[in-house]
Amino acid sequence: MIDIRLVRSEPDAVKVALGRRGVGAAVVDELAALDRRARELSGRRDDLRGEVKRLSQQVGVANKAGDRAQAAALADRSRAVGEELKSLDVEVDGISLGLRDLLLATPNLPAPDAPDGTTDADNPVLRVEGFDPEAYGPHQRVPHWEIGTELGVLDLERGARMSGSMFAMLRGGGATLARGLCQFALDRNADAFEEVRPPTFVRTDTMTSTGHLPKFADEAYHMERDDLWAIPTAEVPLTSMARDEILDAADLPMRLMACTPCFRREAGAAGRDTRGLLRVHEFDKVEILAYAAPGQAQDVHAELLARAEGTLAALGLAYRVVDICTGDLGNSSARTFDLEVYAPGCDLWLEASSVSWFSDYQARRANIRYRRPEGGNAVVHTLNGSGLAVPRVWAALVETHRRPDGTVAVPDVLRPYVRGADRISANRRYRRS
Repeated sequence: MIDIRLVRSEPDAVKVALGRRGVGAAVVDELAALDRRARELSGRRDDLRGEVKRLSQQVGVANKAGDRAQAAALADRSRAVGEELKSLDVEVDGISLGLRDLLLATPNLPAPDAPDGTTDADNPVLRVEGFDPEAYGPHQRVPHWEIGTELGVLDLERGARMSGSMFAMLRGGGATLARGLCQFALDRNADAFEEVRPPTFVRTDTMTSTGHLPKFADEAYHMERDDLWAIPTAEVPLTSMARDEILDAADLPMRLMACTPCFRREAGAAGRDTRGLLRVHEFDKVEILAYAAPGQAQDVHAELLARAEGTLAALGLAYRVVDICTGDLGNSSARTFDLEVYAPGCDLWLEASSVSWFSDYQARRANIRYRRPEGGNAVVHTLNGSGLAVPRVWAALVETHRRPDGTVAVPDVLRPYVRGADRISANRRYRRS
C-alpha cells in the first residue's frame, strides 16, 4: 500500500501521481479525511484512557482517606468515562479498518519515468530482438496446437476431458520439454538466486501482501473450507517469506527463485484467444524475485530484465521489450517491462514475462523492513519477474524450431535437460480415441 504519510504531507503530489493511473483526486481526499479522523479519535481515546487511570488512582486515595462518598462519585465518573471509551474504541476500529481497506484498494504510485497512457495500446515497444518476419518458412507458420497434436505431445482433448477447458496435458517429448525448460531457467539463475520451493497454497493475508487480494479475488482459486488460495505465481509466497521481519542491510539485495505450478481462473478471458497454450488455468513457471534497499532497486530491476531476456535469447526466440504505461500497470507495480515472445505459427507476440518494481508498496503491506546502516529501520523494495513461464515459451519454441519434416529441433542449450534429445519427434505411444 502507499505510505499514508505521503498523503498527509504531499496530497497534491499523490493526486497527480495517481491521476496518471486514472485514479480520481477524490480517493486521496477520502484517504486524508479518514486518516485525519482516525488520528483525532485516537488522540481523544488516549486522553480518555489517561482519565480512567487518574480516576482509578483518585478512587484509591479517597478510599484510603475514608471518604466513601467521594470514592463512589469518582468510581461513577470512571465507569462513565469507561463506557465512552468503549464506544470510541469501536468507532476508531471502524474508521481504521475503512482506511486500511481503502489503502489496500488504492494502486501504487507509478514511477516518474513510467510512460503515460491509458491502455495497452499506449505501451511503447523499446526494442525488438532476433525478429525477421521474412525468415520464417511455411513449416514454421503452423500453430503449436496443430504441431502438438500431430506429434502427440500436446493432448488438449484429454486434458479438457479430465479437468475442463483451458487445462492442457503434455505428453512424451512435450512433457519433457516443459520440465527441461524449468530446470534450464533455474540453472541460468542459480549463480545469484537462492532456490526455494514454497507452498502452493497460501493464506489470505499472504495473497493480500502482494496486492492479489482484494482486487483479483475473481481471478484466483479459493478453497473456502480451509481459507487457502492456490498461488497464481510464486511471487506470492516468495514476497511473504520475510513478512513481519527486519532484514540486515548487508543481506540486500536478497535474490530468490522458485519453480512452482501457477493457477489462474482467467475469469476475464472471454473474447480472448484461448487456443492451445495461449491461456490456461494451470502452468509451471520459474519466478525470480528480490528484496532490495531503495537505492539498489533500479539496478536490480535492470538485472532481472536482463536475466529474463537472456533466457529467451539463449533459446533462439525472437522477442521484444515493452514499457508498460501508467494506465496498464498492475495494481501493485511502480514500473514494469514486459517481454513478448514471437510465435510464428500463431503470428502473435505473446507476453512471456513481466519484470516489475513495486517500490515499497508490497513490503508495506507485508511489513518487511531492513536496518539502515545509518540507524533506524525502513521498508524494503520488492522486485520480480518471470524467469520462464512454460506455456507461451513452449508454444513459441515449438513453432519457431519446427523443421520441414514436422519434427521440432531442440536448441543446443536445452539438450542436456531433455535427456540429450536433439529433436521432438512423434510420440508413438500416443493414441487418439
